[in-house]
Amino acid sequence: MSHVFPRHTKSDLPVAAGGDGCYLIDTQGRRYLDCGDAAVSCLGHSDPAVIRAVQEQVKKIAFAHTGFMTSEPAEALADLLVEKAPGDLDRVYFVSGGSEATEAAIKLARQYYLEIGQPERRHVIARRQSYHGNTLGALSAGGNAWRRAQFAPMLIDMTHIAPCYEYAEKPDNESSHDYGQRVANELEAEILRFGPETVMAFMAEPVVGATLGAVPAVEGYFKRIREICDQYGVLLILDEVMCGMGRTGHLFACDHDEVAPDILCIAKGLGAGYQPIGAMMCTGRIYDAIRDGSGFFQHGHTYIGHPVATAAALAVVRELTGRDLPARAGVLGEKLQSALEAALGQHPNVGDIRGRGLFRGIELVADRNTKTPFDPSLGVAGKIKKAALAEGLICYPMSGTRDGRLGDHILLAPPFIIDEAQIDELVGKLSKTISAVI
Repeated sequence: MSHVFPRHTKSDLPVAAGGDGCYLIDTQGRRYLDCGDAAVSCLGHSDPAVIRAVQEQVKKIAFAHTGFMTSEPAEALADLLVEKAPGDLDRVYFVSGGSEATEAAIKLARQYYLEIGQPERRHVIARRQSYHGNTLGALSAGGNAWRRAQFAPMLIDMTHIAPCYEYAEKPDNESSHDYGQRVANELEAEILRFGPETVMAFMAEPVVGATLGAVPAVEGYFKRIREICDQYGVLLILDEVMCGMGRTGHLFACDHDEVAPDILCIAKGLGAGYQPIGAMMCTGRIYDAIRDGSGFFQHGHTYIGHPVATAAALAVVRELTGRDLPARAGVLGEKLQSALEAALGQHPNVGDIRGRGLFRGIELVADRNTKTPFDPSLGVAGKIKKAALAEGLICYPMSGTRDGRLGDHILLAPPFIIDEAQIDELVGKLSKTISAVI
């Protein structure tokens, strides 16, 4: 009998025993093509450079509390991230994962306005069907009704505007550009409703991951969002926890949209699964306000800036940039899109195949013509997850795509080292799974 508290108490999971490139191996020797571990394993499961970096760092120093000392790998990783970062991002605050990164971003935004003498700025605006993490502050920013429901009485009051979700929410008689501008302008309307002097930040994912299934905004949407934030003095927080670190074909996902945030959150692919790590990056302007004010960011966790975690992430980012793997993810992502369209593009229950780079989503529907979702009682996403695992494929099916209750999608996020033969394996196993379940 296991004493581990699992995610689901009625699950009966295989035991992971090894990793080999794009595959996980269980204790029975069975191999699973890993294309759905929440967009973490961008380098696969056996990268020698990252393994060596972890081993060498543990031999030197495993832990040094950042209240007393910094460390060489943390300093080097911060330098490298800032060198590659968009816009004026200039400081890096290391944490242990995505929820910690977004939580820190919200707190930093609030403290920034206190430091510059604008304490009335307190409101955060985000989007429906977003996901920003599971701590209470991050969950408050997230707009997924199902994830929020049972904790609603404990959440901070935040407001949510429409996502940029072209497949399900753009009217047929509206162009993609006009649709993007219209939903972006909801931000301005919400700022004016609150009073511009009271709004501190807008938070969004450049490509929405878990809750919508790899939904990118239409061209021009984020440029308009950036204009609105600048006009009203509102900080733009971009959450690239899932879509960043090369996943969408750029090291930073926002580079596709040609915008730069004031605060950026990264995790998952930053450590590639070799160590738990995330980071919040901010502009020099925000950092200087803290430095020249109280001098102390009133936040922190025991393991921030962990030497072994930052050493692993430093090796990961060096691999990503040195081998130009984000560009590879972009090229192979188009091959994956083409293969998915060839196999499933005419399937009567596949409504949309979308995404960027090696971050692809498949929305499943009961009626392709009307885009009507399946009845939630059918549990389509859960059945696909189970059936795919039986086929030797790890993918990321989710329900509640449309509103937290209705809708099903499959998220695919294979390692950047995947080859074309493995793309064929992925699509073949997924097609077989969908045929068996639906």
